[in-house]
This record gives sequence, C-alpha cells and structure tokens, in this order.
Amino acid sequence: MIFLALTLVVLAAFAWLIGQKRASVVAAGAENTRLHSRPNYHGLFLAIMTAVPALVLIPFWNGVSGRIIDSSVLSVFAAQISDMTVPQIEAFLRDAYAIANGGIVSLRDETKEAAAELISLRQASSMLWLWIVGLGLAAGGFLWGYSKITAPFRARTFVERFIRGLLIVCSGVAILTTVGIIFSLIFESIRFFNMVSLFDFLFGIHWSPQSAFQSAGGAGADADNSIIFGAVPLFAGTLLITFIAMCVAAPIGLMSAIYLSDYASPTFRAVAKPALEILAGVPTVVYGFFAALTVAPAIRGWGEGIGLTVSSESALAAGLVMGIMIIPFVSSLSDDVINAVPQSLRDGSAGLGATKSETIRKVVLPAALPGIVSAMLLAVSRAVGETMIVVMAAGLAANLTINPLEAVTTVTVQIVTLLVGDQEFDSAKTLAAFALGLVLFIITLTLNIIALRVVQKYREQYD
Repeated sequence: MIFLALTLVVLAAFAWLIGQKRASVVAAGAENTRLHSRPNYHGLFLAIMTAVPALVLIPFWNGVSGRIIDSSVLSVFAAQISDMTVPQIEAFLRDAYAIANGGIVSLRDETKEAAAELISLRQASSMLWLWIVGLGLAAGGFLWGYSKITAPFRARTFVERFIRGLLIVCSGVAILTTVGIIFSLIFESIRFFNMVSLFDFLFGIHWSPQSAFQSAGGAGADADNSIIFGAVPLFAGTLLITFIAMCVAAPIGLMSAIYLSDYASPTFRAVAKPALEILAGVPTVVYGFFAALTVAPAIRGWGEGIGLTVSSESALAAGLVMGIMIIPFVSSLSDDVINAVPQSLRDGSAGLGATKSETIRKVVLPAALPGIVSAMLLAVSRAVGETMIVVMAAGLAANLTINPLEAVTTVTVQIVTLLVGDQEFDSAKTLAAFALGLVLFIITLTLNIIALRVVQKYREQYD
C-alpha cells in the first residue's frame, strides 16, 4: 500500500505539470477570453482529481479487506471449524495471522493451510484488486479533470475550497481524538467506580492494587477493593515531587530568562539560549538514568554523611532531576514574555532615574507577570505528567509521606504499572489505571484553564 501511495503521489506531480501546460495552451488559443484561474491552479486541480480519490480508497480498503479475507478463509475451512465456538474461531484466525506474519509455528495442519490461504489472499487477490481499483480511479479522475480545464473553469475556487475542507478535516480529527480520549477515560472509570467507592478512591490512604486479586470473587470483594484503592498516597507523591521540581525549575528558569533578555550580550544570548534549550530535547529516560546512577547515590551518600537515613530511591532525587528537565520550559516561555514587554517602558523607567535592576523588578516583571504565571502553571502540568524519571529514581512504593528522603510514587507511574503485561479489562486492578488517568487529566486541564484565565485577565496590551 505504501508503494501505491507513492505511485499516486508521482502521478499527481505529473498531472500537475500536465494541467499547467493544458491551461497555458487553452489560454493561448482563446482569442477574447482570459483564464479565470492561473495555470498553477489548474495544475493543482488536476493533481487533486488524480490522487485524492485513490488515496481515500486506501484506508477504506484497509477497513473492508480484512473482513473480506477473514470471511474467505473461514469459508474455505468451514468443515474444520463447524464444531468450534466463537472464541475458538477467533483463536484459529489469530494463529493463522501469526503464522502468516512469521510470529509463531503451529503443528496443526489446518492452521498452516489457513495461514497459506491468508498469504495468498493478501499478496495476490487483495493487493491486485487494490492496485487495479486505485489506478482506475486515478485514471478516471485524471481524464475527467483534464476535460474540465477550460478558460471559464473556476479552478482556483475549487482548490481553495478543497484546501479549506482539508484543514477542517484535520481540525476535526484532532477534536474527535480528544473527545475519544475523554470518553474512553470516563466510560472505563465509571466501570471502576461501580466496583470501588469514589469517596474511598479519592480519600483512601492505602494503595495496594495487587491485593485486588485476593479479594476477587469473595463476599467482601467490594469492601476490600474500597480499602486497597485509596489514591491519596499517589496524589501526595505526585505533589511532593512536583513541588521539589518547581523549587528547582522556577527560580533558575526565571533568572535565566531575565539574564538572557536584559543583561546578556547578543553574542552570548545566541549561544546560551540554544544551549539551554538542548535540555528540552534530551529524552526523559536519559534523565532517569542520570537520576538513578548519579543523583540518587550522591544524595544518599550526603545524607549518610550527616547521619540521615536516605532511601536508595527518593523523592528528592527524582524532583531535582525533573526540575533540571523543566528549566528550559520555564526559561523559554518566560524569556518570550519578558521580551514582549515594550522597550519604551524600560526607557521611561531609566529616564526617571531607576537602575536596571529596579526597572526589572518594578516595571518589567509586573508587566510580564501573567505570562510568567502561565509558564509556571504549564511547567507544573509537565511535571505532573512525567513518568520515566519517577520510575527510575523514586521507586514504586506508595508511601504517604512528605519526607523527600523516602521513596514515593506518582499517578503516572502507577498507571504504567497497572497496565504492564496481559491484563483483563474487567478487573478493578486494571480499571484503576483509567480512574487515575481521568484524575490526572482533570488536574492538568484545570491548570491549563487557570493559566489561560490568568493571561486573559491580567494581560496588558501595548501599542
């Protein structure tokens, strides 16, 4: 299918050239009539008519061909599967697909034959018909579009409407994806809260989802689930690590932004700003390695040196490294906001006798405060959603503590832990991940809304 898509793109390029040439010929042959649209628009129109119908066919074919192939395979082996149940038939198809893809080797002859039939249908019939229909649509679209290239034809209107429709579709996909994520979280969370009390989940202080299997099927299953799914330790661990991270990122990031915007020379800024933002491109797993192998042992050695008991995995190690990761986020946003303050305010303050530091403290920062607050709240959202650093540096223990030297865990880490491996999506243990995801979504959404409201309410516009 990739080769078909590439072929259609090449054909569209040729159609664009031919459409331009055809429009130029029509314009030269018309005596008293001018082209409504430039030749480039006629070329784009012909390229769209050549490629788009066939490209739309590919995802449609993917959705339909699988069912057709499954039906064809099952019809060939109707006698062998006549006494199978629905789950057994589904397992039969899964094994056949796995063998066809080279994933497993089966000793059953009928499964091998089904895999061979799948390969034959996919490679011969399905792909052959896809190419035939796709190229047929491309040829038909080209011929129809070529016949429409005349002097009065409004090619520009068609192309602009097509592009606008394409942009609307892309926006709709983004919106529908967000809506789908929200509803998937809500529906699965409702199933979880049918098993576990919402109050006990939000205010319970004991988190032990592994114990859900012990209570499954028992008379007191619901009561036990309410006890073991208390998420307060997760919320406390998330807030503790986020607080430590912001204590590192907020002052360093803000001071860096102030220096780069008002004190640094253009040469130094041109080097320092990209170097600082390189931190934003470092994968979080690298930060996790740095936290686990360097920062955590250093904190433990420092603590033991002064007589403190420090866990090998601590909230302090995770928070410090997470703060370093967020520094470029705070610095870049704050720098943009500070640079947006008009130079006339700085000049007016200097004209009144204020020093540069007084100008920054009493003029620039108050003017840029809404944007800075917004940057801080967005940085908090980034810290709340971080996973890898916490997994590698803070551990998995759901401890209810405010001691940064102890091991804690966060909401995102527990979501990953609950969904690792083969899971049954009808148990409270697995559905708890969706409830945690819904809570995390609401928290980050609330922070983003607050950031937007702060900017809208306190934003100052300058001429």
